[in-house]
Amino acid sequence: MPEATSSPPERSRRRLVLALAATVAILAPIIFFWQQSLIPNDLSPMDMGYADFGGGPTTTAHSGHGRDLASFSVPADRKADVLVDLTARKEQIPIEGRAPVDGYTLNHTSPGPQITAKQGQLVQVTLHNESVPDGVTLHWHGVDVPPAEDGVAGVTQDAVLPGQTFVYKFVAVDAGTYWYHSHQVSHEQVAKGLYGVLVISPTPQDVIAAMHTYDKLRTVNGQYGERRVDARPGATLRVRLINTDNGPMAAWVDGTAYKVVAVDGTDLNQPSPVENKSILVTAGGRIDLELTVPQGSAVRIGLGGGPTTLVIGAGTAPQAGEPRDRVDLLSYGVPKPLAFDPAKATRHFEYRIGRRPGFFDGRPGLWWTINGHQLPNVPMFMVSDGDVVRMTVRNTSGQVHPMHLHGHHVVVLSRDGVAATGSPWWVDSLNVEDDETFEIAFVADNPGLWMDHCHNLQHAAQGLVTHLMYAGVTSTFHTGGAHGNKPE
Repeated sequence: MPEATSSPPERSRRRLVLALAATVAILAPIIFFWQQSLIPNDLSPMDMGYADFGGGPTTTAHSGHGRDLASFSVPADRKADVLVDLTARKEQIPIEGRAPVDGYTLNHTSPGPQITAKQGQLVQVTLHNESVPDGVTLHWHGVDVPPAEDGVAGVTQDAVLPGQTFVYKFVAVDAGTYWYHSHQVSHEQVAKGLYGVLVISPTPQDVIAAMHTYDKLRTVNGQYGERRVDARPGATLRVRLINTDNGPMAAWVDGTAYKVVAVDGTDLNQPSPVENKSILVTAGGRIDLELTVPQGSAVRIGLGGGPTTLVIGAGTAPQAGEPRDRVDLLSYGVPKPLAFDPAKATRHFEYRIGRRPGFFDGRPGLWWTINGHQLPNVPMFMVSDGDVVRMTVRNTSGQVHPMHLHGHHVVVLSRDGVAATGSPWWVDSLNVEDDETFEIAFVADNPGLWMDHCHNLQHAAQGLVTHLMYAGVTSTFHTGGAHGNKPE
């Protein structure tokens, strides 16, 4: 007898079932990974990621008996020495030398008003949001403020929505060059103008050079092209370079020698004169230069190339272009003892920056990883007050990352296995190139909940963010939620 064969309808049904099974087999893992990548709209920083104790004692960030961030604030009865009112608005920004651009301002200007304070003074800043639709905050970049004053939406406060006000109070403990900026939708709001300069214990010889790019237009102090600063011949000046952009920038001096006297608000020990070398200012970083205006000519500060430069003094200033060589802060200056011993570290962490294809918050693409994990499932670095911390920062992601730890300064111990031999090199913003490895150390002496992220703010918005968490410190704030908190 001939073999029975399936009827055409039956074969069609079988092919359909097989096709559906194959589709499910393909789509199921995609849907799973898509769903896993979604970031909850109401997420507490206390519940993010997983605890990394760095080989130290196992602790919990919140046991139900912890201290809230607000408990670390300045005493309410202490009178402020410096009072500042800032109003944030959405409006056009005038740029001298070019056409105005759409953006955000503070008191109708960008950069916002420069804030100056003497060391030890209490600074009080009242922030009003008149018309920034997504809300706004102020982060005091590089200033080791109490945690409740750090200005990170969804971590240390809620975003200040239109019509609302928030008051910041902190003591200006450490003299140096700093800046402030929004930490709500910061990848957009900083680029569009919500930033300003903060200098603690300024001198009459200060020259400010805050670099910022508005819509592909590089400016210095909000102005385009060659900008001039008056100075008498023979005057010794401190030039405070501030990079508010997302990428590193070389700076140099044409016309005289200079010294690198401070990095990220910390003075270097016995800096030597520099000629025909540039200095790298990483994103978010600050470099202070000391120079003397020569007789009979001006000096020019090169700011990454292009038409925007800063000329100091009268007369003609040379324009030689970016030098080939660069100051290496790993060996610049003279060593001196640290106040702690990194060899006696109680916590050892790794911060490995990578990149992989997949989904991030439901979007396909190439996304940043920390120790192989994506936000929000990244390591939370757990410490206790008084811990000596060593951290290895390794970048194999294919791009440079300016890494910024809030609330602390760290000292560089080595780069690519080469030990630091110069002045102690303290930073809060560290430029980590691709295939580069740094070993850093610090004392955990500022209890709180602190972001540790890339200050290319686009990278941070794409997930290159984690936290340093102190045992027993809690936060009641959430990303998302009613205030739409978006710290990056």
